[in-house]
Amino acid sequence: MNILLAEDDLKLGRLLAHSLKKEFHQVDWVTDGQAAYDYSSSNLYDVIILDWMMPEMTGQEVCSMLRKENCPSSILMLTARDSVDDRVMGLDSGADDYVVKPFEFDELFARIRALARRSIKPLLEETIEVGPLLLIKSAHTLQVNNQPISLTHKEYLLMESLMTNAGHVLTRAQLINKIWGIDAEVFDNNLDVLVKLTRKKMREAHVEQMIKSVRNVGYQIG
Repeated sequence: MNILLAEDDLKLGRLLAHSLKKEFHQVDWVTDGQAAYDYSSSNLYDVIILDWMMPEMTGQEVCSMLRKENCPSSILMLTARDSVDDRVMGLDSGADDYVVKPFEFDELFARIRALARRSIKPLLEETIEVGPLLLIKSAHTLQVNNQPISLTHKEYLLMESLMTNAGHVLTRAQLINKIWGIDAEVFDNNLDVLVKLTRKKMREAHVEQMIKSVRNVGYQIG
């Protein structure tokens, strides 16, 4: 699944993002309400996890704004506020579920899976097609003309990130965070090498140059 995590507690956010990625989810992690709204407005997510109390905007405000704009993502609220009135307020703002801190990670992950199962809204397509390329999320594979292209895990994450956001430029920082994690000590040349190796595999599969460099910004596909 493609998940947005909005949590301003750096220790908890870092741990949650890492644990979700270990479950093979693609995770964007932001630390304030404005960033949560911006990411949700410009990207498609299966599940959005919002902490209630954040800088810039509260999770409840973000949730309410997204629902007014008909955001199709499932939204789960995290909060230490556990009164009945608070729960009602969170759900009435448009949240699909409400988890009170402190919580067990196993319970949170089970609730995320339950949101995916019971949602009447269709989840994001498990396949993404860009030109001759077909990315199959459930199998973590990339195909061209029905033939698989052998990719390493990081090469797959690169292609998944670019194809999910086809037509949009992803910055170097965004790609590094998605592929290596927000705390990884990774330099721009590591990303450039990864792109070079992935392009080589594309050429070997007789795919035209689809990963495009955007000078001083990052990369895009299309």
